[in-house]
Amino acid sequence: MSDRLLRVNAYTTLDLVDGRARGHEFEAEAPGVVNVTAPREDPEQVTLEVELDNTAIDDLTAHADEIDLSPAQARTLAEALESTADRVEAAQSGDDDDSL
Repeated sequence: MSDRLLRVNAYTTLDLVDGRARGHEFEAEAPGVVNVTAPREDPEQVTLEVELDNTAIDDLTAHADEIDLSPAQARTLAEALESTADRVEAAQSGDDDDSL
């Protein structure tokens, strides 16, 4: 990704994910970066960062989205990701258990 706003290094949570940007009159797919971070000293929140490769999307200027979460909100998000991942894995393996 050229013209990147987020720093991407060995500690980046996920790099080169499949992403999609949607607007009222456009939808475009692009590789992206997802990162979870917090300040090293005296952190007060967890920050979720998302950036799509702006060279693959003509309808959107270069930008990164950031969401600040409390520790409780971060845990709620983590739990939702975990349970949804379990449901998707079960569906992919052909497991018919709908209780997930």
